[in-house]
Amino acid sequence: MRRIQIIVNNGAGTGRAHRVWNETQCLLRGYKIKYEAHMTRYEGHAAKLAEQISRVKGEEPVYLLVVGGDGTINEVLNGITDFDKVRFGVIPTGSGNDFGRNLKLPKTPKESLREICACIRKDQRGEALYRIDLGQVSWEGCEKPRIFGISSGLGLDALVCKKALHSRLKQVLNRFHLGKLTYLALTVQSLFTMETANAKVVTEHGGYILPKMIFAAAMNLPAEGGGVPMAPHASVQDGLLSLGSASGIAKWQTFFLLPFLVAAKQEHINGFTIRNEKGFRLILDKPMVLHADGEYCADVTRVEFRCLEKKLWLLHEQKGDQSKT
Repeated sequence: MRRIQIIVNNGAGTGRAHRVWNETQCLLRGYKIKYEAHMTRYEGHAAKLAEQISRVKGEEPVYLLVVGGDGTINEVLNGITDFDKVRFGVIPTGSGNDFGRNLKLPKTPKESLREICACIRKDQRGEALYRIDLGQVSWEGCEKPRIFGISSGLGLDALVCKKALHSRLKQVLNRFHLGKLTYLALTVQSLFTMETANAKVVTEHGGYILPKMIFAAAMNLPAEGGGVPMAPHASVQDGLLSLGSASGIAKWQTFFLLPFLVAAKQEHINGFTIRNEKGFRLILDKPMVLHADGEYCADVTRVEFRCLEKKLWLLHEQKGDQSKT
């Protein structure tokens, strides 16, 4: 088996990352799998490592694994320079793990490596691997578009993500495996203090208005923020993004409707919409926070989301039906 390249974020999660990586190393040695580990040392390092790894000369596939959380996965996706060459696998360690949870990836290093190795052998036999869509977001003033695997959004969810990145509460709760409570607490706090914006949405099939928009999330996968189903039927197999939004309703109403959102029952509630398109362009009358896979991008008034169809080869098996209904 060809040497596997592994990008490791030992700081993802709360101590779990270190334990997962130690277990993974033991398994790799036990299975006599050749590998090269690249440890991240600072923010943005995973992207640079992915760029170096994916630029290797030759036509042979590059087997690239990430041992880390959603933030590390996003960095790596944005560092890959040749998606046709790279075969991508994940051994999750973070506190959210929305990428792995949405795709129903194995939860333990042993199960993950078993599936990854089976897919590598499958690829070397010339059999097709599971290929998924990715999303891309661009905004005024950005140096280059940013790729996302899970979601990119404006407003409430982005504001919560921005606050969570520097939240002491999250650090404390993660130690007790209660990281989801961070997002709940920050969501309630942010909802009543944030400013809404009026947004015009443009798609290839026309446009529509989101008055007093609270959030708009372009979903490549169904759930974000630790498992909140912003677009329950979003699929990585259809070449579309799902834009889930809340607008035109009072903040206090939104607060009481949040349980319906968490339970994936928001589609038939006034003020909540989900549209499926290849791309969306949003024009806002005032700046809102923008995120990509939970990572802060900028405060923006113009943003464009688009689907990158069948962009990523996965070293994982397809599980379940993810088609939109």
